[in-house]
Amino acid sequence: MLERKRLTSGLTVTSKVFVRSRNGGATKIVREHYLRDDIPCYSTLCEICHEHLKPDAAGLLPQFVLSSTPQKLTSGEMHYVVVDTNIMLHAVDMLENTACFYDVIIPQTALDEVKARSFPIYQRIRALVKGSDKRFVVFHNEFHESTYINRGKSETINDRNDRAIRKTAKWYQDHLPSVKIIFLCNDKDNRTKAIADGLESYSLSQYIDCLPNADDLRDLVPQENVSFSGDRPEISFPEYYSNSRIMGGIKNGTLYQGIINISPYNILQGSVSVPAFKKPLLIIGSKNLNRAFHSDSVIVELLPKDKWREPSSTIVEESAVAQNDNPDEDDDINGSEPKGVISDNERRLLAQEALHVTSESKKQQSRLQPTAKVVGISRRSWRYYVGQVDPSSVSESGNASKTCFVVLMDKVLPKIRIRTRKATDLLGKRIVVVVDSWPSTSKHPQGHFVRSLGDVESAEAETEALLLEHDVEYRPFSKNVLDCLPKEGANWKVPETLNMADGQLAQRKDLRDKLVCSIDPPGCVDIDDALHARKLPNGNYEVGVHIADVTHFVKPNTALDQEGASRGTSVYLVDKRIDMLPMLLGTNLCSLKPYVDRFAFSVIWELDQNAEIVNVDYMKSIIKSREAFSYEQAQLRIDDKSQNDELTQSMRILLKLSKKLKQKRLDAGALNLASPEVKVHMDSETSDPGEVEIKKLLETNSLVEEFMLFANISVARKIYDAYPQTAMLRRHAPPPATNFEALNEMLRVRKKGMSISLESSKALADSLDRCEDPNDPYFNTLLRIMSTRCMMAAEYFPSGSYGYPEFRHYGLAVDIYTHFTSPIRRYCDVVAHRQLAGAIGYENLDLSHRDKTKMELIVKNINRRHRNAQFAGRASIEYYVGQVMRNNESVHEGYVIKCFNNGIVVLVPKFGVEGLIKLDLLGKVDSAVYDEDKFELTFEDHSGKKRVVGVFDKVEVDVKSVKDEVTGKRKAQLLLKK
Repeated sequence: MLERKRLTSGLTVTSKVFVRSRNGGATKIVREHYLRDDIPCYSTLCEICHEHLKPDAAGLLPQFVLSSTPQKLTSGEMHYVVVDTNIMLHAVDMLENTACFYDVIIPQTALDEVKARSFPIYQRIRALVKGSDKRFVVFHNEFHESTYINRGKSETINDRNDRAIRKTAKWYQDHLPSVKIIFLCNDKDNRTKAIADGLESYSLSQYIDCLPNADDLRDLVPQENVSFSGDRPEISFPEYYSNSRIMGGIKNGTLYQGIINISPYNILQGSVSVPAFKKPLLIIGSKNLNRAFHSDSVIVELLPKDKWREPSSTIVEESAVAQNDNPDEDDDINGSEPKGVISDNERRLLAQEALHVTSESKKQQSRLQPTAKVVGISRRSWRYYVGQVDPSSVSESGNASKTCFVVLMDKVLPKIRIRTRKATDLLGKRIVVVVDSWPSTSKHPQGHFVRSLGDVESAEAETEALLLEHDVEYRPFSKNVLDCLPKEGANWKVPETLNMADGQLAQRKDLRDKLVCSIDPPGCVDIDDALHARKLPNGNYEVGVHIADVTHFVKPNTALDQEGASRGTSVYLVDKRIDMLPMLLGTNLCSLKPYVDRFAFSVIWELDQNAEIVNVDYMKSIIKSREAFSYEQAQLRIDDKSQNDELTQSMRILLKLSKKLKQKRLDAGALNLASPEVKVHMDSETSDPGEVEIKKLLETNSLVEEFMLFANISVARKIYDAYPQTAMLRRHAPPPATNFEALNEMLRVRKKGMSISLESSKALADSLDRCEDPNDPYFNTLLRIMSTRCMMAAEYFPSGSYGYPEFRHYGLAVDIYTHFTSPIRRYCDVVAHRQLAGAIGYENLDLSHRDKTKMELIVKNINRRHRNAQFAGRASIEYYVGQVMRNNESVHEGYVIKCFNNGIVVLVPKFGVEGLIKLDLLGKVDSAVYDEDKFELTFEDHSGKKRVVGVFDKVEVDVKSVKDEVTGKRKAQLLLKK
């Protein structure tokens, strides 16, 4: 039963009354929804709403944000725009574009739907509302007496919401007769109903056509299931299963859900890991991939056992499968099977694979993996993509061409068809595109142009491209965020005395008498951590780790905190740093710079001679660092026997204890893995890349690392004791044995007697130590690099998500771990600081860090951001290494790390890069024979000489930088020396 009654002037309550029966009893339930008649329209054209505006604490009235002179149509009419949910979801980049969309009204109903369907887009819309330039307002129609509607008895929730949004547009039209109200909606049925209600309702493309700058904006309109070459009555790809069939299949175990990963070496092969199978499910061929993108969450169905296969040993790139495709002609029917499913090139490649499997069937049985097909997409991973227009797809008619292909920078992704009148203008440019749809009748996904970043290979365009590709937030901090910083700015100082009314300040321990110093990479300005040590009268040692007290400035639920939580981490590129927090904090007020007082969070241990903990204490403190050393400076000072001052002696104590801590970790089974880390030196004047070198690690690197690990472990124990359900922790799961099967087989065949044990991290560490080649000192490092790629990724998690045994960090060989030592650049550490402050009674912990559901949302975001930051950093190094090699062709040692039947992959330690050498560059294509059992490729080079290369072989390669004409990326091209 529904009823509505007025309570007071301006306030109405609508009540829904129903009876709930439980255990034989009946309970009357009343749900009340309060409505007002004084919610303003926020237009400067309206005089009625002035009287409803309430002044804020400062006595100021809220600003009217809808302009009195809004944007005009081509006809000259001023107008406001009311948008529905799908416009925001599918055209958010247009809403953000400065060339259109001003004075926009967002119904609360639509905004709530956006929040439920895509929180990232919701955040972008909220950012538009908070900014004043484009004049976006949220109208709370669900609480306005004139716009609230009840749901009809036979009405779906979607139909009710559509009607509520139309009602809002109608209210604005009646309320503001002096300005045209346009209801924007791409749903034809919804538009028809709106027009019947007397509203001006346009689709997005119709609206853009009415604007004076329509010619510049048409390319930006999302393409929804557009046919590029006439009607296609036949389908190319299998249709996805219905939701009911998918839900039933998952429940009864005939369908499986997981994330699909496309092979970086074979565009026609993907894999999906599911708990029911030890090995990943292979998805082979475009028909079975069925329009899935890399990283999509997919639903798959198992194929019969006679179709199970081993992973492909053939390199297949997008250009080989989709060559000669015409962007203006899509999916002509050819016999019983549409051409769009399997191209002639794909048929040939798959036939070669099938022939190889058949001829080797007896040998292959142990290598077979279950295969599957994609039957549904539960979540698309679509985002902004960066690429370049494929020159071969641009017609000679120049700008008259309406369709072309965009080849993306990421080679595991298909090329995208877009409509644009500027195809020739965009040649040679890095451009941003969005995928709009991938109909079953289209061989290629369809999208639209967003913007140009600049010329291919220009540093600015390539840097912005890699940030977009890895979803790194790099826009300047908003005014709302900057307003959270101390008003004194860079002049802020630690109070001179602790005897103040501020209770928290009085709790701080004054540690300015301690001989504290920091040890960091050269040029580090965001100094998170500092250390001190001294010998105690009882023969033990006092050791302190002091971490920047970021949470003194970053308070929960502020705009500054929300921005830090969203960014998740700072991102370090070769030529710049993308900060998690504004520079004032990161490089000034929080940074533990020398010679100035700073707030810190300190962990202080008493350690005995064997580095065992006698006691540990945690405290908010004030410190004054005596010096900021680089790793090399600290090492030189420690090694200089003529230096015997207290600070130097302190660092020598730290070094001695750090060695004992490291040995304990290694004895417990901690892994000493490796990655090809390189450093690119930049010219200080021109900012051009100069040379590349492998990073050198000194004892002082290890010194800092050990005490940061030590602090993280101690803090993890403390916060878990205090918050057993929501403590911010980090775990590293043991790798499945199947991850090492291929590597162990390579070792067995190529390095007789060698193997990697996986019974425990200790067994793995010991077996890696035994894998030495006396004729090749680098082999052990190479093996550790390859082992790293077989490991699971570490992840953040709230402690209530796993049982204690699963907290274990496999790589570090510790039972519990967190990140506490870098709060300037990691949001995880910010949360750990707040939890530690709560655990020691310094301040109450915010609800968001005591709620398991909210913590799960936080860790999901920071895990993704952390992973993306790592990829972005590596991509930056790869770009600049390519620039260094551009005019520097040279010969270097390399190591074969993969073999295929049509190419090899070689790692060059000098540059930390690996390159694919395809068979046509190695020698005569028809001469190649791949022995999968020996991991060897035999071929004749171009001079007719027989060559044999296999995994782990050391080879000499010509290294030079070349531009990939397809993707536009500069990459290392490797050629085997004769």
